[in-house]
Amino acid sequence: MTRKRIGFFTRLLDDTSAQQRYRLATEQIQHAERNGFDSVWIAQHHFHEKEGGLPSPLLFLAHVAAHTRTIRLGTGIITLAMENALRVAEDAAVLDLLSNGRLEVGLGSGGTATSFLPFGITIDQRASVFADHLHQLLSAWRGDTLGHPDNHLYPAAPTLAQRVWIATFSAEGAARAGQAGHGLMLSRTQPRPAGQPDLPLDQMQNPMIDAYLSALPAGIAPRILASRTAFVADSRDYARRLAEPGLQRQAQHFRESGHVIGHTLDEQARQLDAHFGDADQVRQSLLADTSLQRVTDISFQVHSIDPPHADTLRSIELIAEHIAPALRG
Repeated sequence: MTRKRIGFFTRLLDDTSAQQRYRLATEQIQHAERNGFDSVWIAQHHFHEKEGGLPSPLLFLAHVAAHTRTIRLGTGIITLAMENALRVAEDAAVLDLLSNGRLEVGLGSGGTATSFLPFGITIDQRASVFADHLHQLLSAWRGDTLGHPDNHLYPAAPTLAQRVWIATFSAEGAARAGQAGHGLMLSRTQPRPAGQPDLPLDQMQNPMIDAYLSALPAGIAPRILASRTAFVADSRDYARRLAEPGLQRQAQHFRESGHVIGHTLDEQARQLDAHFGDADQVRQSLLADTSLQRVTDISFQVHSIDPPHADTLRSIELIAEHIAPALRG
């Protein structure tokens, strides 16, 4: 069995200024590298600081590259429909050189509806724009001519197209990612179908994995990344105390979007797919997730619990010592 890769994911949501968010995230990533994590993944969000603190993921990862040595650097995700595809291709090519080939490029079409408007599109156009921009991006990395026979991407990045990951909530999207030979990115949680608020996440994501694997061309190794909320503390009571306010906020946000979410902490943890507690409790909770047995990569995030920085660092240590060995297989 191939060794599962373990990652750390951050949306840069520490309760402080933007500058401090970037400093603390860098420290968390360095700590993950010291503790043997294989990868880091950072999200992109425009305008809305409570959803995510970083509009420029490739720029931030260039900074991280200078302060790390081995950890792989992933975007989870770049909202490609809002971007100039050729500029993404160029910036990624430069970053990959600066980081000695450590870049992983996660892409998606999602985002807050109002965030699309300043970029001249609406959320209803995102799928078609994403497909067009993805075609441009891959064409540039392949070395195709760009608008004129004299124009080619510089610096060249012929291997980046083999490190693309596509985020999706659907089996149809997973099949498209597989057919193209890309990696598949599975979310830490996703809204349940109407009338099924307690449907386990793995029952939603296993069909996506099935669709991806069925569509993957022969000879292409699968790449499947599952993100999971996991906060590990030295005591269960302490973990519950820190988890409650963050999960209540997320539950209220889901309710405002029309979803049914329970009011007790245990209901919210189950319906929002949050794993928290001491190491034994979190390990057993994660091992019960059957989809994690089928993926090649797992990335852990503390969102939407969002504990203080010191507790995030401690959770990284406990995951590395007690959780990662059990999941790696």
